[in-house]
Amino acid sequence: MAAQDGRCTAIDIYGVEIYNMKTGIVLAFFLKCFLTSDGEVVNMKIVEEPSNYGFNNYNVGVNNDETKLKMRVKPSNFSGPPHLRTFEHKCFEKQILGYKYEFCPFSNVTQHEQSYRWNPFHGVLGVWQEWEIEDNKFVAMIMREGERCGDISRSTRVLFECAESNEILNVTENSKCHYQLQFSTPLVCAEHSMLVYPNLPPHLRLAWDHLQGQYQREEITRKGYDKRLKKIFIEAGYCLSESVQQVIAKAAVEQEKLEEKEQKGEFDTLYQCKEEYHKLKKEAEGLRALLAVKNDEVPVPQPVDAGPDHANNTVV
Repeated sequence: MAAQDGRCTAIDIYGVEIYNMKTGIVLAFFLKCFLTSDGEVVNMKIVEEPSNYGFNNYNVGVNNDETKLKMRVKPSNFSGPPHLRTFEHKCFEKQILGYKYEFCPFSNVTQHEQSYRWNPFHGVLGVWQEWEIEDNKFVAMIMREGERCGDISRSTRVLFECAESNEILNVTENSKCHYQLQFSTPLVCAEHSMLVYPNLPPHLRLAWDHLQGQYQREEITRKGYDKRLKKIFIEAGYCLSESVQQVIAKAAVEQEKLEEKEQKGEFDTLYQCKEEYHKLKKEAEGLRALLAVKNDEVPVPQPVDAGPDHANNTVV
């Protein structure tokens, strides 16, 4: 360096980057040692910053995990107000407090943790099952049989609100692993848009009329009325009977057992074994490609030559 005011200043700079494979943190040390003629250190700076590459960002930055989520059961068929059929095969996303939620009406609700930790949660919060009906209105979509949460499975209740746009407004966990999602849409703004009776086929409307007459004449109790009305909703495909719900829950458990066996490398057929082999081979190839790209991106730290006068000065 040039001499200033009779004092020679030498600068030795080393940039060192250390990647921790476990924590996903890069410690970037930039040692800036300004040495005066009497050996005084003027400045030294240490910067710690999160990594822009690594296996954690493989979880966070890549959407593969989000698109490969498996539902434990199949969604029910479309049912309810016909004008809501426009939501079939559509999904809506929103980030709330570090989580990205995706609501696919008549399919499922998913949650994706936006985190740098090693194993962020990506899971299904519920699969479309049936409508909740009260006072002749479709009140909420019921999504059950989501990811396991201890001894229970996650479930979501979807409520609709009138607004100018289709949008997830909020998601709350009212009790452990039981969620409530508020969704706004202009499709529910009309006064009769969520009524049940007008959407029933003619023979079920007649059955409801007859049932209503019996109740008004006090020929049946309120409990009997509700029980028979529920059967009308089940026949219409709006609700599921308890027996069907039990069959669905049992199928979900069987599917879980099958997946657990696959994870342990246990297969009932040669076909399953081959399928798992090809899946793992594809994942390994993807990881190799990712590592190759990341290795090209990581800069190799090189010491900066401080000049011939200080060639013997080495920072350890």
